[in-house]
Amino acid sequence: MFKELISTFFIEFLELFLPEIAIDIDKNSIQFLPEEILSDVTAGEKKVIDLLVKVRYKQQETFFLIHVEAQSYTQQYFAKRMFKYFARLYEKYDLPIFPVVIFSFDEPVRPEPKTHSVTFTNLEVLKFEFASIQLNRISWRDYLTQQNPVAAALMSKMNISPEQRPQVKAECLRL
Repeated sequence: MFKELISTFFIEFLELFLPEIAIDIDKNSIQFLPEEILSDVTAGEKKVIDLLVKVRYKQQETFFLIHVEAQSYTQQYFAKRMFKYFARLYEKYDLPIFPVVIFSFDEPVRPEPKTHSVTFTNLEVLKFEFASIQLNRISWRDYLTQQNPVAAALMSKMNISPEQRPQVKAECLRL
């Protein structure tokens, strides 16, 4: 559902959570790329990239990719997995990539790691970071006045106390 929501309302998603990116792109250049299946030969599993979008900077001929992953559960080495996706996509497309994760699980509420690094005592070999949208750490009240279909759809996954659920439901329906 997240993949469908974000692809249907891609501009609205960017405007809501990544306004600095929304401002920089030519909205007429948006191209959704075919589903990518990445194989992990060491673990023997295949992973499907949730959403990969090719966009152009405004008034430039330069393109870049926006990779969006929707993660519905916590995973110990998720940041490392995101780096592997990044490395394979970068190798294949040879374009800059803006990686984004939308975390939609209810628990835990602690901040999820958003970096993967490889360091030695005297050398930082790699520091990979992605944009993180962790819905259970966002207050639904901050999005209450947004005239944005993505805000209305995702408010139910934001930080809501049990006694506030009826109010959030009513507000989502109103929006």
